[in-house]
Amino acid sequence: MDMRSPEEYVNKLRKMRKNVYIDGKLVERDDPELIPSIKVLSKTFELPDDPNFKDLITATSHLSGETINRFTHINVSADDLLKKQKMIRKTCHLTGGCIQRCMGCDAINALNFVTYELDKAYGTEYHKRFVKYLEYFQKNDLTAAAAQTDVKGDRSLRPGEQKDPDLYVRIVERRSDGIIVRGAKNHITMAAVADEIICLPTRAMREKDADYAVAFAIPADAEGIKLITHVANPRPRKIFKAPAAEFGFADSFVIFEDVFVPWERVFMCGEWPFAVLLAHGFALYHRHSYTGCKPAMTDIVTGASALVAEYQGIADKPHVRSKLAELASVAELVYAAGIASAVEGQKHDSGSFIPNTVYANVGRRHAGLNVYHEYEILTDLTGGLPATLPFEGDFANPETKHLLEKYIMRKADVPAEKIHLCFRFLSDILCSSVSGVAAVAGVHGGGSPIMEEIAITATYDFEERKRIAKYLAGIPG
Repeated sequence: MDMRSPEEYVNKLRKMRKNVYIDGKLVERDDPELIPSIKVLSKTFELPDDPNFKDLITATSHLSGETINRFTHINVSADDLLKKQKMIRKTCHLTGGCIQRCMGCDAINALNFVTYELDKAYGTEYHKRFVKYLEYFQKNDLTAAAAQTDVKGDRSLRPGEQKDPDLYVRIVERRSDGIIVRGAKNHITMAAVADEIICLPTRAMREKDADYAVAFAIPADAEGIKLITHVANPRPRKIFKAPAAEFGFADSFVIFEDVFVPWERVFMCGEWPFAVLLAHGFALYHRHSYTGCKPAMTDIVTGASALVAEYQGIADKPHVRSKLAELASVAELVYAAGIASAVEGQKHDSGSFIPNTVYANVGRRHAGLNVYHEYEILTDLTGGLPATLPFEGDFANPETKHLLEKYIMRKADVPAEKIHLCFRFLSDILCSSVSGVAAVAGVHGGGSPIMEEIAITATYDFEERKRIAKYLAGIPG
């Protein structure tokens, strides 16, 4: 099976209907504001030809037996989950942040086993539909944004209780050829640069919420969809080029204005008892993916911390070693939780291999609770210069260049150019719009720590721990 090249991916984007809005303008999908996000996704099409990544980023389809991009693969073993986790960590190192394509990967993995369970319970054909869609998805090496988070309105009210019924995506009409949906999803990463949007429930539903228990896949440029998009791009480098300055983020309000979805692309339609399984299923796979990407982000902060400490001549100080050890501990404990989640996962009758819930959520929670502390450590080691660093032009201007190079010096054996480039990178990590988005995403992306706590307390065996305590305390029974 042929996998797409970066050029083929970009050419497909150029042919899509215009429905992306940025700062009041309707733009093409190759708009300059979207190029940094496109470059991130393009990496996933480039790396199958890289011998250092080929074994990680390709997989064998359980449907066709052909070689496919792992981002379109259904995990069928613990080894698949481990390779996905390692792939995400390594690819995030190249882009300096979220690789983004795991969104669609985690959505199809959740749908594979939940549609199987739906058919068992209701005698429906959702799984058969999904498998046919998956064949199409893999054959065409597609990308998908997972649209799960509804705008929610009044957080104290359930979907069917909202004054405005459209504050959760809902079915407004069932027809012989498909359904009509209306509503909005928010914070949807990569929607503006994806081929498809996969819509999933965001929470548990009750019977009166049945119209909100809906899942489907739709082309991202389908009629009735508007993508109102926020971009967080690096500060442009005019003189001092660097890989980290090439990649950015695009997150969208995905608006569904009476969008028609044909039945063959509908994977849940009103089966409200299963909304929670699909919501948690996607969250579980996505939190396992976070045990790859969040260690990668900590790796970047750790590397920057160690580098600036070296350049400033304090690398051997006890407080520096302690801070670096703390960063390493966060990265590797989160990664280890992902390994445990894979190894302790379970095979499902659908063929899916499902990560262990507790370990995936423990890892994601630990990452989310430490994000700002990681930035605090880096800030402590850098000092204030990242916030006040002169502009590029001043480091190139003959009148000021020699002065800045003289006064930016730290260790005498480290050239001024290296010190300048280090602090410019630190300024991007700590003081740019990208860093602000990354920090908030580090807490809330894939579920904020409270959501992990809910998943942990709902599934952890506290009764067994109480039995242990009773036994040791000599308490009867």
